[in-house]
Amino acid sequence: MLRALSLVAGLLSAFFIFYTIRLLAVTSFLTRTRVGGAGAFVGAIVFPLLALLFGWVALRAWRGAQLSDRAG
Repeated sequence: MLRALSLVAGLLSAFFIFYTIRLLAVTSFLTRTRVGGAGAFVGAIVFPLLALLFGWVALRAWRGAQLSDRAG
């Protein structure tokens, strides 16, 4: 179960890394945003934080699965 959680969290982390890079490429590193496009700035902050969060969850779940495999 922990390995599945780790896989899903890792894929979500990879998605948010990709989307952060895409956001920065599309907006030319936030220099070309639409009028009223404050969402791009929010995304530039939130997407990397989500990538780090899901990466941390994936790492913790993977290590937790290894510990439970050794104990059991």
